[in-house]
Amino acid sequence: MADRMITKNIMIVGVGGQGTLLTSRILGGITVKAGYDVKLSEVHGMAQRGGSVVTFVRYGEKVAEPIVEEGQADLLIAFERLEALRYAHFLKKDGVMVINDWRIDPITVVTGVREYPENILETLAQEHTVYAINAMEEAIRLGNSKTFNVIVLGMAARHMDFDRQAWLDVIADTVPPKTVEMNQKAFLVGFESKVS
Repeated sequence: MADRMITKNIMIVGVGGQGTLLTSRILGGITVKAGYDVKLSEVHGMAQRGGSVVTFVRYGEKVAEPIVEEGQADLLIAFERLEALRYAHFLKKDGVMVINDWRIDPITVVTGVREYPENILETLAQEHTVYAINAMEEAIRLGNSKTFNVIVLGMAARHMDFDRQAWLDVIADTVPPKTVEMNQKAFLVGFESKVS
């Protein structure tokens, strides 16, 4: 992702309350720090009720608009498996998906209207480059389940051209002061994880 003339497109998808906003703020911070023009846009579904939340981050030499078109995302960061499946059509042919291997049943599944699809990661891997991590499990192991999104971001950061220390600095500038150390640890769990 080193060519400054080419605009890079990132999508963050998840369920309301999973930290997509914080993740997009960290991404916005790292791109601005590196001297890029950046545009962020959030598209909320029923975020308060566990609905889909989508955030677009676009950066480059000059970025005109914040929306990522279908088939144009270089990187899709998904905080839940079904959300990855729902938005997979936004990914470029040579794009990368980083997925939190976690299940949250949408209301249609909870009420019995639909069934939660089986083998989502395997299905996505047939057409896309997929890296998955059970970030919730890792976050619980760290002692703070709320940091799972930063773990996923850490894994995604390996597919971007910003160095480790720059990420840690931006995290320190973005998260509440008392959570800096925990969030930096969480980021490193993802950044240093074994690819699966």
